[in-house]
Amino acid sequence: MSPSAAPPRPTPTLAIALLSVAAFASAANMRVTDPLLVQLAAEFGTTVGGASIVATAFLFANGVFVLVHGPFGDRYGKMPVVTIACIGAAICCVLSALAASLGMLTLVRFLTGVASSAIIPLAIAWVGDNVSYERRQAMLARFLTGQTLGLMTGAALGGAIGDWLGWRSVFWVLAAIYVVAGVALIAVMRARPDLTRPSERAEGSMVGQMLRVLRRPWALTVILVVALEGGVFWGAFTFVGADLHQRFGLGFAAIGLAVAAFGAGGFLYVMVAHHLVRLLGERGLCLWGGTGLGLAFAGMALAPSAEVEFAAIVLSGVSFYMFHNTLQTHGTQMAPEARGAGMALFALCLFLGQAAGVPIAAPIVDRWGAPPVFWAAAVVLPLLAFWFAHAIRRRVSPQQ
Repeated sequence: MSPSAAPPRPTPTLAIALLSVAAFASAANMRVTDPLLVQLAAEFGTTVGGASIVATAFLFANGVFVLVHGPFGDRYGKMPVVTIACIGAAICCVLSALAASLGMLTLVRFLTGVASSAIIPLAIAWVGDNVSYERRQAMLARFLTGQTLGLMTGAALGGAIGDWLGWRSVFWVLAAIYVVAGVALIAVMRARPDLTRPSERAEGSMVGQMLRVLRRPWALTVILVVALEGGVFWGAFTFVGADLHQRFGLGFAAIGLAVAAFGAGGFLYVMVAHHLVRLLGERGLCLWGGTGLGLAFAGMALAPSAEVEFAAIVLSGVSFYMFHNTLQTHGTQMAPEARGAGMALFALCLFLGQAAGVPIAAPIVDRWGAPPVFWAAAVVLPLLAFWFAHAIRRRVSPQQ
């Protein structure tokens, strides 16, 4: 049974495409400074480790401040908040390009993370407000195009532009993308004012909205699963590059292709998501996604060559997004009257899972290498996906 919260409107395809552009800039920003650290260290007279504070500042703000933006989006409209975030992030990127010291750059990158953290969760929540449940998973997969391409090309974009024109030019390019998305969203809001308002008016304080979400058993189920998914998957996948280097002697340029291979798998899913959703349904996507994750990580652990491991990485990208896209869809339905707060909690739990998974896996990798961690993921992720598929079957409807 479809939830009644989704209004029966035509699919706002243009708005979703523009939100996807904003998500591209936000996702690219997460890793864009990684290849610039050597340049930043030379520019500001510090070590690469010292320069890495600019990446840490962005990622911390991007993970934590989403809790503030979610309730704001519920109260004042998700698209207006996303638009303001785009303009704010653009201004911060300009200030990053003009930064005269490492301390100033770190501060501005922190503020960029604060602004950027609003974009992806609120855009997903907005899709939940404006697309009926039956079409939502396919539309969210279409929205994921920008986010996936951003994660796929962020580091490459930073490295190529930084090497060609210098590190400051990277931030000018990101600022331009944010401005294009923000201005275009302003035009959409002026042409379609109905798209700027939440479907239902959220009431109460920010904390009250969060607590309202957490009181729902299905919401707790979804955010627990996404936290475990983030911890187990990223706790293992983070060490794919190190494994390729240690076992097969790959250089760092080739290792960079591992991230692109994962993104390529995600992009492949996005391209066929509409057909897969219709063919397999939510439970089928979880079951096949979990099976694929198990095979992918087992393949990484057993890979006799770098080529086999790269194939397994592509499979992990397809399978991860089959499962994660289903979780996102249910995340939009945890609390229809407070989707911004719900997706904020969803994003925070994914971030906390990632933050916990890597340090748990690190000592295992240091002592025995990456394959034991890959085997753990090969067992846990399918069980998690199968359990969530069973949980979906036990629900009478997507709305609780």
